[in-house]
Amino acid sequence: MLEVEKKITGGDRFSRYFTVGPALSDTLRHEVFRIRHEVYAREFGFEPLRANGEETDRYDAHSLQCIVRTAGRISKSVGCARLILTNPQNPGDPLPFELACRDSLNRDLLDPAKLPRGRIAEVSRLAIMADFRRRKGETGSALTLQEQDFGGAPVERVPNIPLSLYMASVIMAERHGIDYLFVLTEPRLSKHFAKLGVQITAIGEPIDHRGIRVPSVMRVADVYAGLRSLIKPVWNEILAQVEAAYSMAEVYAAAEASVRSGERDSDSDFVYL
Repeated sequence: MLEVEKKITGGDRFSRYFTVGPALSDTLRHEVFRIRHEVYAREFGFEPLRANGEETDRYDAHSLQCIVRTAGRISKSVGCARLILTNPQNPGDPLPFELACRDSLNRDLLDPAKLPRGRIAEVSRLAIMADFRRRKGETGSALTLQEQDFGGAPVERVPNIPLSLYMASVIMAERHGIDYLFVLTEPRLSKHFAKLGVQITAIGEPIDHRGIRVPSVMRVADVYAGLRSLIKPVWNEILAQVEAAYSMAEVYAAAEASVRSGERDSDSDFVYL
């Protein structure tokens, strides 16, 4: 009998070239900060150059970091995103978009100030290294997309890197009990992502923030259900990678705890990046 060739899905193609997940170790968090410095400081000049080559701010103290790297034994930094949670010490402190869009939000649509503060977060600091952006050197955008990435080309393509950053951010947000994800987007982004079934809803007037940006929101619980069938295998692969990273971190933490308690020889430790 002839063997039926397994259909290659978008998730298979993604995992062939990339890995994505939370930056749960100091090593990975510093790698994220270096990506941000390379893109936001060195390339675009949005932030000052720093001697340590890392871009950070006060929001990182209560943020989750996400990183994309190339797949394979020797991997390279590709891109990153940040999920800013509300300040656990002062939950009423505004998220960055609440400050930037104070006068442009349509609070009749959705008022972030009236939502449970522990159930909201903001996606920010999305950045892709220049070598992985199709239009290398384009000014004003750290996350570059093409019309063909969203359908209409002879062979439909998927913008794997930016999509994976958003998907991983949503998956991480759900894991941490977040209902609403806010983001300042380029005007075309929500329109393009809608073609893939990712609904990003504008909740205010555009502002000038490193280019024209629109305050927008995603409802975490609705994201997967709205995805086109073409995209769901990519989501499933990213979900598996994110969950594997959390599981590995839990195993590592348990191993460290057993070493500290004297139940395990430190020579049996493994290295986690």
